[in-house]
Amino acid sequence: MQNNDFFYYTHFDRFIITLVTLAVFLLLRFIINKITKKYAEKAHLSEHRAHLVSKYIDIFMFILLTVIMFAIWGVNTKDLFVVMSSVFAVIGVALFAQWSILSNITSGIILFFSFPFRIGDFIKIHDKDFPIEAQIEDIKAFHTLLRTKEGELITYPNNLLLQKGITVVAEENEQKEFYD
Repeated sequence: MQNNDFFYYTHFDRFIITLVTLAVFLLLRFIINKITKKYAEKAHLSEHRAHLVSKYIDIFMFILLTVIMFAIWGVNTKDLFVVMSSVFAVIGVALFAQWSILSNITSGIILFFSFPFRIGDFIKIHDKDFPIEAQIEDIKAFHTLLRTKEGELITYPNNLLLQKGITVVAEENEQKEFYD
């Protein structure tokens, strides 16, 4: 028996488990993306926001798949933890230095799921130094695009939208329904 044949013969069960795990991962990814898309359609959310949340879920699932593959192939967890703790320490320092970026991403996810206002709503941001009245054009991962009555386009950070008081202003000729 050759060296390559011996490797495949001794690790055949790991190959099968890896293939089954990959198949389950792809199936779960497909199902979760469908559920996210249906939820976004049911809640009348933009396709862009649904795609963004799907991307975040895919990243989480890929990290989970990587950990599972390490477990299947018997990677020495002691060495893995040393490498991962070093990587997380560097990432932690970088994220601490860039907390506002992480804060804006988190706020974008909160805005996606709680949707206190929607694209097309006319809002009033209660800020004593810089009050804004504008219509929401788009809600992205880091910021929201607002268009004032004068046509000015404002890029407003998502974390500030959650920190400031906001009023959704009803348009004059439009009757809006109230929801709990």
